[in-house]
Amino acid sequence: MTKELQVETIPQVKSHKMAKLVVGILFDLIGMISYVFPGFAEIIDVIWAPISGLLLAKMYKGNTGKIAGIFGFLEELVPFTDVIPTFTITWIYTYVIKKEN
Repeated sequence: MTKELQVETIPQVKSHKMAKLVVGILFDLIGMISYVFPGFAEIIDVIWAPISGLLLAKMYKGNTGKIAGIFGFLEELVPFTDVIPTFTITWIYTYVIKKEN
């Protein structure tokens, strides 16, 4: 019985990880959108910074989410650092480097 459950849940775990990656890439692109509208860049960054930090903290639990949330918040506020794909880097750290399920 246990083997069946493990076999059935593996595709769900992989699809959950891939969904998180796709959403993370989308959020990274939203963070970079300020380069499209140069005049509004500061306003967009001030609005997106806390949202980005909260989303990172919610998507990745524990210390990883907290640290990524703080880093994401600061990255959005500091000029010319919007190109750093914080969500994608956090995903890589979580699922490739740490190899978390």
